[in-house]
Amino acid sequence: MAAHRNRYPVRIVFLTVFLLLAGCAVLFEKPMPRLTTPLTLVGENEVPSFLDDLDSSSLEAAVECSLQYYRRFPAAIHRFGNRRVGSDEMRESLLLFLDIVRQPAAPHVRERKIRESFEFYQAAGSDERGTMLFTGYYVPLLNGSPVMTERYRYPVYRTPDDLIVVNSVRNGKNGNGRTIGRMERGEAVPYYSRREIDEAGVLRGRGLEIAWVDDPFDLYQLHVQGSGRIRMPDGGIIGVSFAQSNGRPFRSISRFLQESRRLNGNGASYRKIKDYLREHPNEQMEIFSYNERYIFFRQVRKGPIGALQVPVTPGRSIATDPEFFPKGALAFMRSRKPDLSPEGRLQGWVPFSRFVLSQDAGVAIRGTGRVDLFCGDGPEMEQTAGSLKEKGTLYFLVKKK
Repeated sequence: MAAHRNRYPVRIVFLTVFLLLAGCAVLFEKPMPRLTTPLTLVGENEVPSFLDDLDSSSLEAAVECSLQYYRRFPAAIHRFGNRRVGSDEMRESLLLFLDIVRQPAAPHVRERKIRESFEFYQAAGSDERGTMLFTGYYVPLLNGSPVMTERYRYPVYRTPDDLIVVNSVRNGKNGNGRTIGRMERGEAVPYYSRREIDEAGVLRGRGLEIAWVDDPFDLYQLHVQGSGRIRMPDGGIIGVSFAQSNGRPFRSISRFLQESRRLNGNGASYRKIKDYLREHPNEQMEIFSYNERYIFFRQVRKGPIGALQVPVTPGRSIATDPEFFPKGALAFMRSRKPDLSPEGRLQGWVPFSRFVLSQDAGVAIRGTGRVDLFCGDGPEMEQTAGSLKEKGTLYFLVKKK
């Protein structure tokens, strides 16, 4: 008995020492500060080095597009933390930035001038510590025809005339700030779902087709990406861009494929989703219909056109949630991009950083922790956009007062 009684104090001593040491470790470890607003002002020394992996001409082109936007909305107010910035100041910020990057100076001189001239606001991220999730989107190229044929039988629709906007209050369910529907027996009801449009054919025979395409998967990708190009049989190409949605919620077919056990959780990459749908054409309609959201398009000459109604620039334009981040603003991002083999296989990841412009929005890009990078067009950009799903950081810039 005595021996048993003597063991407990020893154990308690060791446990006490362990807890004290653990407590000290917590006390001396520097915690990451929380960012209390969507954008928090940080010191210039807290911003990483401005290494940019792209050419300056693409940056200048993207900045010019934001300048177009600010000229159209001179009375708009843009939020940077507790600071409110008018369109004139936003325009002046971009002009100042252009003046700096166009000067024939060494990179370290340009970086010093940027740090001296601008305030830096870090995006809060999903964890309020600056962690952003970066994904990518691209412009698909489809094969199409101005008339329906045996090969070209999948329609690209323009906005139907019976689609109505019921009100202009932001609605989290459809994600686009509006309640969309149609009138039936004098009452507003939800607009037709993807299944009703594609399977039941409720829009057939109404002359709404911009073009007909030959591949349902490519058409679905056009709906997801929001804009694209259609190559006609004579070699001509027309551009189409988002015009309206049916107001239904967006649902991920990736999740559906995992929940229905068609793909496992680790294998639901873009490439595997594409391969599965190509190999199981009889299941495509069921899988696509899981996402009730349907997109209607308009034909455009220049494009693709983003949510600000200005062209988006490959590698430079990002989509963010306009409820939290300033439209058209200059930003600096850091993340990782996929390293692809010539065959399009993922070989690894490469760190990168660059200046970008917040010029687009998306139904899936919601909250303070999401960014969608416009990658461009072509098969390589399709693979890059499909593979990109990486964490990183994002800083917005505005000139000092």
